[in-house]
Amino acid sequence: MMVKKIDLPALDLWIAGLIEQYETIGVQANADDFIFATLKRASDLRLDYDVTILPPKMLFQPQWEELLTYTETEGYQSVIDSTPFVIVGVHPYDLVAISQMDEIFYQNNPDLRYCSRRENATIVAVDVQNISPNTFAGFMGTAYVTEGYDILLTRIGEHYLVDAATEKGHAILGSVAQADDAVDADLDRRRKVWEDNNKRLRRRELRADPSTWGKLLDESYEHPVWDEKARLCFSCGSCTLVCPTCYCFDIRDDVGWDLRRAQRSRVWDGCMLRDFTAVAGGLNFRKDVVARYRHRYYRKGKYVPDRIGGRIACIGCGRCITACVANIANPVEIFNRLAEDRSWKKR
Repeated sequence: MMVKKIDLPALDLWIAGLIEQYETIGVQANADDFIFATLKRASDLRLDYDVTILPPKMLFQPQWEELLTYTETEGYQSVIDSTPFVIVGVHPYDLVAISQMDEIFYQNNPDLRYCSRRENATIVAVDVQNISPNTFAGFMGTAYVTEGYDILLTRIGEHYLVDAATEKGHAILGSVAQADDAVDADLDRRRKVWEDNNKRLRRRELRADPSTWGKLLDESYEHPVWDEKARLCFSCGSCTLVCPTCYCFDIRDDVGWDLRRAQRSRVWDGCMLRDFTAVAGGLNFRKDVVARYRHRYYRKGKYVPDRIGGRIACIGCGRCITACVANIANPVEIFNRLAEDRSWKKR
């Protein structure tokens, strides 16, 4: 581990160097929100953001991507993006989500396109400075991390600590490699940032221990909360599309009218969308809104954890709460209700 200490002008100089040498994607302001986008200049980078609209999963599993092309003359050509790039400004909770996606996409038959992007990415994480109003990451154990990044930035006063944890991280240090080493007092201040963030990232009060979510769901398949909330649901899918741990997709084939060219692509899909479970013969095994609404929570608290060693498929970022116009997508509200309402079976 190499931890350096730099001031704000040195940080800008380093980011400018990254932009010159690599495809560099960072968090930037977009009206009143924040997004991951290609950096053109260091001054556009906003490490003080609260939360981005879409998570960085969009950089590993794009909203739309070409899988293969076909032409009559050249036949089939697979398309795999292997461009190296640097991501600057990933929050700890999103790092946890990326590590979960790694488990999913590397399991069994590894997804070559995801793996290629992941292996060509260098992740520069940053500890949270400003708190999103809907976050509950402190309850989920994702307010800070000590692994999973190539470089971790932590602001302490008018300086940043730059923690290069991997070979890829060391490779992009550039001018930072010549900076002063952090001393014990600096590392103590970083630990204080982590402790404070674990307390501060609790804007939504979760009273149901995440380790109990699977058991709660086992006992609550017929709970009335599913119908109550589903009646208000528009099935717009916003909650799943902004979720860092949702990874479902649809495959589409577009064939030219002359049948001499074609393209296969995949696009984001989600279990809250009406046609997600539509199959041949006009059948749909989750056609009712309540079935889709309930499935979303079972996926987070039971189905995915069963697949990846008990890790809850929720990182507490609060994006789903913000995105839901019907105000029914809040996992905190649902799991608190399941934990505290034990009388429903007696009604």
